[in-house]
Amino acid sequence: MEDPHPPGDRRRRFEEVYAAHRAQILGYALRRTSDPQDAADVLAETFLTAWRRLDDVPPGEQARLWLYGVARRVLANHHRGERRRSALAADLGSLLRDAPAVREAGDMAHVAAAFRSLPDRDRELLSLVGWEGLDHGEIATVLGCSRNAVRIRVHRARRRFARALHRAEAPVLPTTARTPNGEPA
Repeated sequence: MEDPHPPGDRRRRFEEVYAAHRAQILGYALRRTSDPQDAADVLAETFLTAWRRLDDVPPGEQARLWLYGVARRVLANHHRGERRRSALAADLGSLLRDAPAVREAGDMAHVAAAFRSLPDRDRELLSLVGWEGLDHGEIATVLGCSRNAVRIRVHRARRRFARALHRAEAPVLPTTARTPNGEPA
């Protein structure tokens, strides 16, 4: 099947899409991988898909949402591949994933711990809202679901995050042995 667009037009369109959205897609990938090289691989794979399917890339700002959807699937494949690696690679990956936690300090440590304790789907939703700055309609496009479904999911994810944050902030009080009548032993 012949390409309806001359090679120069395709290249120019791709370069425009790449220039307009590279930084956002790279940031998306960096926040979801443990290694900058993995993020670079996700970026490359995302834009390789965009090049191959350039006619499917929507115009304007919709291209960014389309690219987030592609990057999300590339990341899912990346994470599946990680799980299939050998035990040594899994141990190394675990050390790399835990490295940012070592650098967290002060008041934000409990926020980061609460965020990490959430299920992947909640972290993804809250990240799309907080880090990527997407609204419910844009998230619906990225996830391939309705705006109302996103609204409900985000609400529930925020509630779970609030509970996790509360648990992370709650001090652990030492327990003391008590007699049957409730007095300290």
